[in-house]
Amino acid sequence: MADRKLLFIAALLLASCTSDPMTEEAGGGVEVPVEVPAASQKIVNTSVNAQAGSLLVYFDDAAVSSLEQAVATAAATRSIATRSGITSVDDILSDLNVISMQRLFPDDIRHEERMRAAGLHKWYELSFDADADLNAAAEKLSAIAEVENIQFNTQFEKTWNHKATPLRAGEPIVSTRSSVLPFNDPELQRQWHYINRGDLIAAPTARVGGDINVEPAWKLTGGIPEVVVAIVDEGVKYTHPDLAPNMWVNTKEIPGNGIDDDQNGYIDDVYGCNFVTNGSISWDVVDDEGEGDSGHGTHTAGTVAAVNNNGLGVCGVAGGTGNNDGVRLMSCQALSEGRGGTTAVLAKAFIYAANNGASIIQCSMGIKGGGFDSDDDWIASSKAEHDALAYFMSTSNCDAIDGGIVVFSAGNDALARSGYPGGFRDYISVTALGPDYLPAYYTNYGPGCNIAAPGGDIPISTDKTSSQVLSTMPAEVNDGEDYGFMQGTSMACPHVSGIAALGLSYALQKGKHYTRSEFVGMILTSVNDLNDLLDGTKESNGTMYLENYRKQMGTGAIDAYQLLMQIEGTPCLAVKIGSKQLVPLTKYFGGGASALTYTSVTMTPEDMAKLGITEAPRMVYGKLQIQCTKPGTAKVTVQAVGGNSNAGMSGIEITKEFAVIARSGQSGNGGWL
Repeated sequence: MADRKLLFIAALLLASCTSDPMTEEAGGGVEVPVEVPAASQKIVNTSVNAQAGSLLVYFDDAAVSSLEQAVATAAATRSIATRSGITSVDDILSDLNVISMQRLFPDDIRHEERMRAAGLHKWYELSFDADADLNAAAEKLSAIAEVENIQFNTQFEKTWNHKATPLRAGEPIVSTRSSVLPFNDPELQRQWHYINRGDLIAAPTARVGGDINVEPAWKLTGGIPEVVVAIVDEGVKYTHPDLAPNMWVNTKEIPGNGIDDDQNGYIDDVYGCNFVTNGSISWDVVDDEGEGDSGHGTHTAGTVAAVNNNGLGVCGVAGGTGNNDGVRLMSCQALSEGRGGTTAVLAKAFIYAANNGASIIQCSMGIKGGGFDSDDDWIASSKAEHDALAYFMSTSNCDAIDGGIVVFSAGNDALARSGYPGGFRDYISVTALGPDYLPAYYTNYGPGCNIAAPGGDIPISTDKTSSQVLSTMPAEVNDGEDYGFMQGTSMACPHVSGIAALGLSYALQKGKHYTRSEFVGMILTSVNDLNDLLDGTKESNGTMYLENYRKQMGTGAIDAYQLLMQIEGTPCLAVKIGSKQLVPLTKYFGGGASALTYTSVTMTPEDMAKLGITEAPRMVYGKLQIQCTKPGTAKVTVQAVGGNSNAGMSGIEITKEFAVIARSGQSGNGGWL
């Protein structure tokens, strides 16, 4: 079964830059040409798959005050704003027969100052008749001086319509595993993606250790409620018995009273919000043909934080230890009733997550791998989404980090590149592995991909089920069962989100604080190397040539315990003085050290002098080459890029600072004398 991967269907067509000769009087009376954007350049994307009757418009500062006054006046009279109060603008709006205009991102009284500083208040959604010519409307609006950008409200949809495979209640487990497991959840035995002991229940080729190594991590933390993960997906079944205790709850909102009690711009948003319907979160709407909600959001949520050690069902990566201590799940519904959302829906979900306390966005959706050629192309055509995610990443909702972490699936097209938005350099893009610790047949790989995690691989299992990822499901769309199997990079993605949540939890417990880039770098270097395994072929839905995946799956396979170990303290390198030393960095960059692209090694002249270094340190075959002639301590910084790059796509930059301890002889404690 293929994952119900979510994607945007969008084509990119950018008009070439032109300029109009405008003049202004210079001091000497000379006319100086001033370049201005052509009107067509204001339109950032095309109308392919655009939602009928909707345009997203970004106004300049001069227009905003009039727009806000017009909207406020309309609200006071319980009417709908259709005009701006600016003659030049209103002439066009009248000609286009605009039936409503409102802020794309609702006024949130708690964070309005921050939103305005980010320019989010300048985004408006204009609504027309459904049969209006959007291209003509966009061209007319682009002629208005007060309009800076126009974006078609692109619809996105699911590429596959496969259902989960239900786990039948009472289904026996034929397992060779040890009966000793860290928690009492009965189905943990089937979750090879957490603890893989090479059990044939997963696949004949299951590999010992082909998991996220979360068992030792759980001894240190199971996650804490102060960390909130936003599930941007289908709706999460917040009443599910294995999820309900770990759901985020908006305690300032009174359920069902039809009032925006906390004045955040949304009514009755108790467990999150349905941005598609502007109604209640849903997970069980299915039509007569069986089409509709699939349970995808509930499944990904369970991987992040299904309740652990409650004697029920499955475990979540950061689901706690049974003491109401798991991380919290916020449902930001971007797909509903089998319908894809839109650019507006997705952007609203990101802003809501930022304003309501989330530190991680878990988003198993993206643009098809061939949709964009580079980061710059995606930015240019996806301004609203980019602005929203930039706002989220700049928002600190956790004392352990100064911003938000964004995690996307890489895509299921078996393409040698990540899908977007995940492929963008600031977001983590996750590829998928099977229980054999090898790439799944469907996974994208290559440029834009940052890290790998278990996603399942049906063809390598004997029962066509157990090699998938097991998690929570809404019984209403899963043949009456509360749990089910799915596969895809959508299933790999929440493993990374869950581990990031574990890491933030542990950092809070340890009183640590990181910049966003520092913490992302720690995630991408908490991995095990896959490259030694990528030789020969693999049979899965055809023959896979594994050498094609070398250094293409990101930095390596994510390891939860390694991340917590990084949080434990500052890495130190013990170096023996005298001859040149090749110091392995695997312990610090993870098992994927050899898969990184090293860009520089930096050491100040003062620090080099402290250790008698005459030749600057450099990286050789994934190891630090250094020659110290004097004992002492100094600092060295290694910079690398996580994931693959090409001419237009960049990996995530990783910077690590090490303390070098040079001694004539290394002591038994690693160099500390």
